[in-house]
Amino acid sequence: QVQLVESGGGLVQPGGSLRLSCAASGFTLDYYVIGWFRQAPGKEREGVSCISSGDGSTYYADSVKGRFTISRDNAKNTVYLQMISLKPEDTAVYYCALGYGLGPGAPPHEYDYWGQGTQVTVSS
Repeated sequence: QVQLVESGGGLVQPGGSLRLSCAASGFTLDYYVIGWFRQAPGKEREGVSCISSGDGSTYYADSVKGRFTISRDNAKNTVYLQMISLKPEDTAVYYCALGYGLGPGAPPHEYDYWGQGTQVTVSS
């Protein structure tokens, strides 16, 4: 049973930073992709970033390039999303998801497993 558990969300002022974690367990296939998505109230879920297990290649949405960094710790089966220079428009519930054999920027419906989400609020 694949499980994904996000943590690290919270309330931060504009310009601040947060680091989200996604701890994954229960998967057996070697090649997978872990992605971060976010969903603000009244909006569709959108892709933020993803990283592949094979070559570690990464993808970022244009809206977060230069501000967010995705990384992984294979020993801990954990993927991180370091977020800096946060803006009010980054406010959303952030989810991590796992899929197999996906390309960069794959849409949410192509991912197989999802975490419960963690709230990020950027406000003064």
